[in-house]
Parts: sequence; C-alpha cells; structure tokens
Amino acid sequence: MSQKQYDESSFRVLKGLEPVRERPGMYTRTDSPCHIIQEVIDNAADEALAGFAKNIHVLVLRDGSFTVTDDGRGIPVGPHPVEKVPVVVLAYTVLHAGGKFDKKSGNSAYAFSGGLHGVGVAVTTALSQRVEVEVRREGQVHQIAFADGGRDIGKLVEAGSCGRQTGTRVRVWPDGKYFDSPKVPMNELERLLRSKAVLLPGVRVILEVEQADGSLVKQEWRYQDGLPGYLREMASGAEPITPIYASEKYAGEDEDFAVGEGVAWAFGWFDGIQLGESYVNLIPTVAGGTHESGLRSGVFEAVKSFIEHHSLLPKGVKLQQEDVCGKMSYVLSARILDPQFQGQVKEKLNSREAVKLVSTMLLHPFEAWLNQNVEFGKAIAELAIKQAQSRLKDAQKVEKKKSSGVAVLPGKLADCESENIADNELYLVEGDSAGGSAKLARERETQAILPLRGKVQNAWEIDPNRLFANAEIHDISVAIGVDPHTPEASDSVLDHLRYGKIIIMADADVDGSHIQTLLLTLFLRHFPRLVAKGHVFIALPPLFRIDVPAQGKKRPARRFYALDEGERASIRDRLIKEGFREEQLEIGRFKGLGEMQPAQLKETAMDPATRRVLPVTIDQGIDARTLALFDLLMGKGEASSRRAWMEAKGNLVEADL
Repeated sequence: MSQKQYDESSFRVLKGLEPVRERPGMYTRTDSPCHIIQEVIDNAADEALAGFAKNIHVLVLRDGSFTVTDDGRGIPVGPHPVEKVPVVVLAYTVLHAGGKFDKKSGNSAYAFSGGLHGVGVAVTTALSQRVEVEVRREGQVHQIAFADGGRDIGKLVEAGSCGRQTGTRVRVWPDGKYFDSPKVPMNELERLLRSKAVLLPGVRVILEVEQADGSLVKQEWRYQDGLPGYLREMASGAEPITPIYASEKYAGEDEDFAVGEGVAWAFGWFDGIQLGESYVNLIPTVAGGTHESGLRSGVFEAVKSFIEHHSLLPKGVKLQQEDVCGKMSYVLSARILDPQFQGQVKEKLNSREAVKLVSTMLLHPFEAWLNQNVEFGKAIAELAIKQAQSRLKDAQKVEKKKSSGVAVLPGKLADCESENIADNELYLVEGDSAGGSAKLARERETQAILPLRGKVQNAWEIDPNRLFANAEIHDISVAIGVDPHTPEASDSVLDHLRYGKIIIMADADVDGSHIQTLLLTLFLRHFPRLVAKGHVFIALPPLFRIDVPAQGKKRPARRFYALDEGERASIRDRLIKEGFREEQLEIGRFKGLGEMQPAQLKETAMDPATRRVLPVTIDQGIDARTLALFDLLMGKGEASSRRAWMEAKGNLVEADL
C-alpha cells in the first residue's frame, strides 16, 4: 500500500466563500435551495421587525430563479470605514459580516434579528450561479451582480433615481450541483412566508409563482390578529376544549432581562390534535429548543398551582409536565437579544436564558387567566389528570419477551422453512393433540403450526398494553410478527408480518366455534389491519366421514367428508341414487381434530388443492354495526342484553348439541 505524504504542504487554507462551496453541508441544508432563499427572506423580515418594511414580495420564476423584494431602508452601499469596500459587497461575499454584530456598543442596525449562529446571505452567493442586488437608498438606485459562486464580483453602479422610495430587491439563481434537488418545495416556502406574516402583524407578504404560460399565481398573507388567528387557522375543524389564550410580554428598564426581550404566545387544547410552531426573532425553530422548554415550564407550573389551589388532584396521582403540555397546541414567538442556535440552519434554540425568560414572562399572566376562568381551568386540569392516570396505567404495560432486543419466537411454534411471506401460512390449532397431527400433516416448506392450549382469553375489552400478560396472545403476536394496533393504523404495521395467511383451525363443534369466535375477536379488536388486508382465514374441517365400498374393479372404494348434518344428508342421498343401499354406507363422526389421522387432516384442512378454507373479510372497514354486535356478544357488562338477544334470536340457530 502506498504511503501518503503528510507534511507542511498537506495543509490547505480555504479563503473567502471557498469553504461554503467545498463543504456546503456544514453551512446550509443541501436537500434543496430552500435555506439559501430563506436567508434572503430573513433579511427582508429583519427590516420589517425593526419597523422599516411593510411589504415583502417573493417571485418564483420559470428559469429556477427567485426574487425577494422589500420596502425597508435598503442595504448600505457606501464603503466600510475599515474594509474600504462597499458594505453591500461585504454582506454578500464575506462570512460573518452584517448589521447584527455591534449590539453591545448600541451601534447595531437591528436590536433583534435572526441571530449570529448562521452565516447569513453570503452562503446564498456561494451556492448560486448568479445573484443580482438592487438597492433603493437615499434617492438613488444601485445595482451589483455576483456570479460563479461569488468568484466574479461585478461593479456597483448607479442605475437612476428613485425619489423617496427605499428597499432592496435580490434575485438569486441557485446552483443545482450543490443540492439533492434544484427545486424548492413550494409548501415549505409558503409555510415560511405565512409564518412571517403571522409574526409581523400588519406586514403584507406576497408570493407569486410564474406558470408555464407566463402568467402569475399569487398568494397574499396579512394577519392583523397575529398568533391567535394563525393558531385557529392551523386547528381548523378541530373542536376547542378551551379558548385560545394569547398574550405577550416584553422586558422594561427595571427587569432582569434586556429591554425589549420577551415573548408572544397563543396556546390552547383541541380535541384529537396537537400542533406546535415556535420562532425566535422571526426565525422558525422547527426542532424547538429552550424557548419551547420555557413555555412548557410556565404552563405546567400555572396549571399545577391551579389544581392544588382547587384540590382537584386525586389521591395517588402525581402530575408531570407532559401530562399538562402533551396535548397542548401552541404558536410561540420569542424575542431574544443574542440567540444561540444549534446548527447553521438555526433549527433549534440553545440559549439557556430563554427557559427562564419565557417561563417567567408567561407564568403569572396565565395563572391569573386560569383563576379568572375557573371553568376552563378545570377543563384543562381534567385533561391533565386523565393523561396522568393513563400514564400510570401504561407503566404497567406488559412487553414482549425479548432476547438481545429481538422478540423470542414461541418454543411450541413449528415454523416453516420458506422466507416468501406471500406463500407462508400459520395454522393456529386447537390443542396439543391436534397440533401434533397438524405438524405431521403440514407442508414443512410453507406451513407453520402454533398449537393453542384451551380457549384464548376474550380480548374485546382488554387494554392493549395488558394484552401480552396472556401467554397465548403473546405467542400469537410474536409468531405473526405484528404488534397490536388500531383500525386507523397505517399498513406499515404489517411490515414485519411473517405469514401471508393466518388460518384458524378448530374442531367442528360448539367448542371449536367458540375458539374461532375468541380468535376473531382478538384479531378484529387488536389486529384489525390483518383482517382488513385479507390475511385471516378459517379452516373448515369435516364433522363426518362417509366410506363407500367398491363396486367392481372399475369403481374402487371412496371416502367423502361432510362439514355438517346437512352436507352429510346430501352426500348420502346422492349415493343412494347411484345405487348404494344405506346400510352399505359407513358414516363416522370425528370427535375432534386430534382424532383425525395426519393424512385425513392434510386432505381436508391443509392441502391447498383439497382443503376448504373460509376467508375473513370486512366490507368498507369496521363499521358501527360490526362493533355494536361484538360489544353485545363479547362485552362483559352485556350479560342481560345478550340473554334478551338469545331469547329473541335463539330459534334461528342450528346448534349441534
């Protein structure tokens, strides 16, 4: 193996924007150009946050370029006092250059901005084929272009007068070679712009997208109502458990925080949904952070104090923060002087002081609101207490038996050899005796046998978390490779399914029918996607065997199987018509599967060519009538209703007693 030289010449110094071009993933997201466009939008939003811009306009053009325009003050174009280079050039070509750094001396352009943890709009220049900047400032229109990732810097020129108009227009052509996809996800861009409008009440935000025919499709957002209006829009259609509580609070001169720091919030509880969005100085923090921790802390302490004051907490229940906040929907906008983020794309706030800032600002106002609205306070308390009780119940959850993190297959399972799920079949067999016959009768390549001892527990009203306390149900779940789930679960719950067919095989008598019912109850209630996708079947073993003697050399002895009395009578009548006398027919009744010879069991219930197997299906999902009938038949508290139902319907049954 050749030895690579390692000496002074091995070191390389990357200058200017070269580090961004060499390792773009260190500075921005590389799945799409969305973040480098966001850097431009954030600059326009900072002008609006500072109170100088009232309009933000984004244009998406067919050639893949984007134009962002604002009516703020315009980027300074004069020479920097130290660098002697136009400030607009520094902003677009130098990392860590901008108007957000000199906060301590009071000479910063922005009291609050998207923070110093990212690299700013220079990363946009580095990863673009071309960037054009037009600045309207001090009565003049100034233009400059940056090409080839910032390597080619054009001249700053005056292009006319603009009167009293001010603002900045930036057009960006992202370089597709730096991104997995050259296209910006439009839903993500729309969500970003809508959030800017939400967080900047009264500011008009416009998105126009050029179509193939040259026309423009326009969307416009302006939220005079701010955060509560946005939260109501997000939760559209959901039933509110409490009204949205919205307010804001910012630090003054005599407080522990910097003047202007603070938070605006809107939160509430809705039936069946949980939504949450947070921002720091208008920057969306999709991964949350310390400001969200402060929100949860303040809400939890206020609700906990309310519950203690009104003596609402049941004995033995201890509240946790997640009990109160786990189902809370919120929009949170924090304003922090020097925010520190995790990662260059500012997805998560790391500023430790943000926890104290948000919780302190929110705690007392929310506590006062709860005590002024006792009815709503009690509704929140009831929701939290129920969640705590459910959590305590979940703590008793019985897990699958595992070894080295993998569920252990039941020892009594005789598994098949094939790994082709579509061909594989699992027989759930009543009793060890029948299981022994089935193991001898099976096709080892594709058929697996799981004997069940006695009757499976009625699982209709069992808590899903307690299912595995029953050994038989535990073994069934592990064997099929599917965990319990609800009817609303996605098909992904069947990703680890080990058998294409799960066949219930029980005796052809009343007890066998009861076992079938118990297993169908288990699958319908706790494994409904198995039934919905057609993976569950019922084997139909015969109740009677009819032996027919030979009639000469051309007609050897024959054997027929009948499922029930009616089929036995039909076969007997047909044979009598063929010329047999009734006393010639030898009719035997099976006492159970265990009595059948393996060859007979294979022929009647296991050989795909000769068996009779009934598929279990549900039309249009599990409807209310199906659930109501199972409630009646399997519910523990339905004994009287069941008796009345049997008295009314009992004459319709043909029972083999």
